[in-house]
Amino acid sequence: MTTAIGFKDTDRKTSELLEDIIQSIKGEHITLRDLLAMMGESGLLLLCAFLSLPFLFPVSIPGVSTVFGAGIVLISAAITLNRLPWLPGKVADRRLESGKLRPVLERGVTFLRKIDRFFKPRMTALTTGALMNRVNGLVLMGAGLLLMAPLGLIPFSNTLPGVAILLLAAGISQRDGLVVLAGYVMVALTIVYFAALAFLAYSAGQSFHFFG
Repeated sequence: MTTAIGFKDTDRKTSELLEDIIQSIKGEHITLRDLLAMMGESGLLLLCAFLSLPFLFPVSIPGVSTVFGAGIVLISAAITLNRLPWLPGKVADRRLESGKLRPVLERGVTFLRKIDRFFKPRMTALTTGALMNRVNGLVLMGAGLLLMAPLGLIPFSNTLPGVAILLLAAGISQRDGLVVLAGYVMVALTIVYFAALAFLAYSAGQSFHFFG
């Protein structure tokens, strides 16, 4: 039997909520299942925002974009369907080193703390209603798929979708339609950037073939 989920409004800033989660990380390793248990079913959007934090800066931690990207895709699918998420064991139980992850998360929270004072309820048509929940869930899922693209060594390939995910998750949870709209724009920019990379790679291949 599936269980519907609900998103609760909060008076606390997103950065404060995420900072509490970071402080709750104990031990040498952390898994996605651990994080989901910490936040509960009403914290799915908060978890998506949390999983985007390591990608706000060009810092590469091997395996993180694949695990966190897959988690965001599955969680956003649950948001779209208004159901609790199902996570396969390989994703939910993949152990990540807390010592390497915590400093990157803290840098992300520091960045978020500087901007979340601008979040406020506005343009609520983009954040309320079953239809918009599904639309936002699908866009969030697309951003998660872009994050999973195996382009971690290319500048901004993780940062652009990471910022999009953070804006979408924070905007929805804070009922800020303008921030959600900015998330849409970042997703579009990411698609354009990836398309440009693909075109350059194709052009380089054609040139190599021509001279070869």
